[in-house]
Amino acid sequence: MPRSSFSHTPLLRVSRPVSACSRCRAAKVKCDGKLPACTACEKAGRENACSAANDQFARGKERSYVAALELRIEKLERRIAYAKSRKASVALHESDSLAVAHVDRKDSLASIRAAIHRKAARTRENSDVNSLISDFGFLSVNATTRDFEPSMINMTFARLVLAAATKDAVPVLTDSPLPQKHYATEIFHHFMKNMYPLLPCFSETAALNVLNDIYNQQAEHVISASDHWLLFLILAIGSTMQSQNVNDEYYNLGVQFVSKALDYADIALAPGYATQIQSLLLLTQYAILDPNHFDSWLLIGFTTRAVVDLGFHQDPPLSSVVDRATLDMRRKIFYCAYALDRSISMVHARSFSFTDDAIHVAFPNAADLDRKGKDLENASILGPQSVDPGLLLFQLRRAQSYWYQELYQSYSAPLPDPSSFVWQICLDMREWGESLPSSLPAGIRQMFEQELRYSYVYCIAPSARAPQITDYHRILIFEHSLAYLLAMQEIASAGLNGAFYNYHDALKVYFMANQFLAVLTDSEDMLLSGAQMQIPISRPGAPPAPPIPRPQLRNGRPVEDNISRSIRCLESIPQTLEVYGRRWEDSAMLKQSLERTLADTMGRLRERKKVQGIKMEQPTYPGSSPSATTSPRGPAIARTPPQPREIRWVGVDVSQMMHNRAHQQ
Repeated sequence: MPRSSFSHTPLLRVSRPVSACSRCRAAKVKCDGKLPACTACEKAGRENACSAANDQFARGKERSYVAALELRIEKLERRIAYAKSRKASVALHESDSLAVAHVDRKDSLASIRAAIHRKAARTRENSDVNSLISDFGFLSVNATTRDFEPSMINMTFARLVLAAATKDAVPVLTDSPLPQKHYATEIFHHFMKNMYPLLPCFSETAALNVLNDIYNQQAEHVISASDHWLLFLILAIGSTMQSQNVNDEYYNLGVQFVSKALDYADIALAPGYATQIQSLLLLTQYAILDPNHFDSWLLIGFTTRAVVDLGFHQDPPLSSVVDRATLDMRRKIFYCAYALDRSISMVHARSFSFTDDAIHVAFPNAADLDRKGKDLENASILGPQSVDPGLLLFQLRRAQSYWYQELYQSYSAPLPDPSSFVWQICLDMREWGESLPSSLPAGIRQMFEQELRYSYVYCIAPSARAPQITDYHRILIFEHSLAYLLAMQEIASAGLNGAFYNYHDALKVYFMANQFLAVLTDSEDMLLSGAQMQIPISRPGAPPAPPIPRPQLRNGRPVEDNISRSIRCLESIPQTLEVYGRRWEDSAMLKQSLERTLADTMGRLRERKKVQGIKMEQPTYPGSSPSATTSPRGPAIARTPPQPREIRWVGVDVSQMMHNRAHQQ
């Protein structure tokens, strides 16, 4: 009779084996004599070759031999019992045995065949995964070497970057000739006049020489793959910058230039060279203008990784001899990557690629620098500023990076004195804005003013580090967001300059509109009444609260009340997003997501305006207060600073306002 306990645990360990199995004896390793196969044979995957499994025991292993025989008997008894049950089942279904046997056999073969195919598919999948992992491992090991060539493995760094960052595939154009040289030169100079001053990541002279060499086909000059990439990306960005509608001539021409550039991607994006960072920077700039084809956030991530791998996030040691022009270009390349990383990450409410604590790079020299021979080691956002737009942009991004990391990327616990921290940030940025040189071009000055308004609202808005705001905070958010939205509507109606405004500015408009609606919904009566608010008194040694900005006059028109200003601001939001929507289709989705909230708020404000007009038409009787009829909220009185209270954000999550898909809100 079978012993169930032994059948469930058939393995036995011999306390003192007389002799080792043949395999262990040949290998001269210790054999524990476990049945049916020793531990050494099991680990080697040779259970069937173990002498214990084959009942080839040495003399003296009586107990092991008996145990093996008992195990064999139990296996035979189980097989006999199974055969008897099968025979009884066949006898019960004698009538249709042939048909059932035929069907069962067919189904059984199909099941076996399917199992074989599944196993083969799993094997192929495991092989593909192992191959991909090995490619990634090779990339990680050789990320900074110069022997990373396409011929070594099938996966190159360029193919990895493009596979990850490409949204819609760029159409492959065959036999597409270059435009006439005079037309290409116009596009080239448009880029150099508008985009290059802000992000000077390459030598202007070198780029101009490449343009001439490619069109003149001079045999004595060898044109590298990086040179082709440089020129085609400059032309692509310069053409796309001038696009005003989806799929217009400028946009399609830009796509053609990118398609030409991708033919040189394997060499241009090869790791180990400064040209790799420059090539990635140009592709990132194009991705900001063409989000349909490339993801700018992923591209700037690859770019900053290359920056760190090559050590551009640290200035060379003083002991090393570095040419001054080379060092200055190295710093420009780093700060171009730094500026793009900060702006792209902030607009998408994501983390930076690296923190400020990890970098140590002085600002590059400005073109108009009076302090010749001196690096801007201590250059800051304060004090007299250069007219170099690139240097000004780098300074602004450093300031934004500081408060963004502190408020949104550091600890979740509230600051001990959040108002003082925010007021200090506002003070520094306000002083920087007031010190901008008067000779700065009007378009660049307006862009910086918009960036400052955006920064004010971003850092004043409630966050994990500063969760509570007062009515004074709300007035500041109200005024700065209103001024930003009205100015952006004028900019959009005059035609967008692609060097200063792109798809990310549509996301900023969406963010500012949500902030404006949030404070207006939460404190509508207070904000629309126009009541004077005293500036909060700061504690000794703390920075003062920023003043409330004055409303801008409109071409000699009388000053509007807050109701009229709010209605005009709400009307400008869909108009601005409509202009952006003609250029970037996703902006139309942002507009659609705001339409219902805008309609509800504008309906309330128009009703208030109507009631206010009726009160203004009522006659004033002797003894009545004139101010009582000027506002539905009564006379404007000085108010003491209110106690901090948590704001109700009407279902709006500040951390989610900046995402590039409106339907995710």
